Amino acid sequence: MTTTSIPASRSTPRARAAIIGASGYTGVELMRLCAQHPHLDLVYATGDTQAGTRAAALYPSLSAAYPDLVFEAFDPDRVDGVDVVFLGLPHEASMALVPQLTGRVGTIVDLSAAYRLKDASLYPTWYGFEHDQPDSLATAVYGLPELDRSALSGASLVATPGCHVTAATLALEPLVAAGLIDRHGIVVDSKTGISGAGRALKHGSLYCSADENLEAYGLLDHRHTPEIEQAISGDGPSCRVLFTPHLAPLNRAILATCYATPAAGAALSTEVLLDAIRARYAGEPFVVVGAASPSTKAVLGTNTSMLTARYDERTGTVLAICAIDNLCKGASGGAVQAANVALGFDETAGLQRVGMYP
Repeated sequence: MTTTSIPASRSTPRARAAIIGASGYTGVELMRLCAQHPHLDLVYATGDTQAGTRAAALYPSLSAAYPDLVFEAFDPDRVDGVDVVFLGLPHEASMALVPQLTGRVGTIVDLSAAYRLKDASLYPTWYGFEHDQPDSLATAVYGLPELDRSALSGASLVATPGCHVTAATLALEPLVAAGLIDRHGIVVDSKTGISGAGRALKHGSLYCSADENLEAYGLLDHRHTPEIEQAISGDGPSCRVLFTPHLAPLNRAILATCYATPAAGAALSTEVLLDAIRARYAGEPFVVVGAASPSTKAVLGTNTSMLTARYDERTGTVLAICAIDNLCKGASGGAVQAANVALGFDETAGLQRVGMYP
C-alpha cells in the first residue's frame, strides 16, 4: 500500500500509525489529520466494507495526500510493531479486537465507547451488551487531556470520549470541581451535526429527513449520559445529569448548553464562573474561554473548544456553553491529541486551532 505524508526533516521523530475502520467518517477524519501530522506515518488503513476501494475514490478530499491508498481487509499480522492503532469501529467490535492487539502494538486509541465507562455493570443498561473485560476497563485511560494529561503519558489503551461528552465535560467539570454548582439536577441540551450518525445510510440522516429539521432523540436514555456523569464527577460524589441531544441540519457541530443550580453557599456571578473556567484551562492549547457566545462555525475543522458561562440572578441558574467540531475535537482530533500525549509528541502536532471562516 502506497501512502503519502507531509515531508519532515530527518531529525523529526516518526511513528507508524494504523487506522482500523478507516472508511467511516471518523476514519477519514483520522486520515486527514495523519496527512498533516509531522510525526505520524499512516502505514495501514482498513475498511472491511470498502476493501479494495481506493480511498481517493470514496473520499476525493484525500486525493492529494493518499492518491494510491487502498482500503484493506483487516489482518492482525499487519499491525505487528505499529506504534499507534486507531480503532474506528462499533463498540462490540472494538471490545473483541483490543485483546488481540494488546502487546502487539504500542498504543491503542479506541474511538468507540467500549472502554469509556469504568463500571462494567453499566454496559448492559446503556449499550445493550455485557462487558467481559473489567481489567481492561480499569486500566484504560480516558482520552481527554484537559482532565488528566499525566495519566495519558505512555498509555497503552486510550478510550476517546464521546463527542457530546467532550463538550459537556469541558463546560461543566471546572464548575463541579470548584464546588460552584450542585451535583444533582444538571441539564445538558446538546445539538449535533448529522456526521455524528456516521456514514451508514439511516432514515434520519437522509437529506429529505434532516434538511430544515431539528429533532431531539435519545430521550431520557441516551448512552452518553453515564459517561457525562462519570467525567464531570471526578473523585467526588456522583453527579446526576439529564442529557438531551438534538440533531441539527449541519455537517459538523456540537453545541452543548448546560444548566445547573448553585451549590449551597456558593456566591456566584458571571465573572466568578468565567474565572473558574479560565483558571481550570489556563495554558490549554485547545480551549478558548470568553464572554462571547460560542458558535460551531468558529471551530469548524479544528480541535479547538470555545466556552462561556453566565449566572442568571433572576432565576438562580448557572449557564455554561461549549462549541466543538464533533468529528475533530469530539472524535478523531481528540484521539490524535491523546495519542500525541501518549507517544510523547507535541500535543498540538497535526491539529488545527484556527477554524475555516467564512
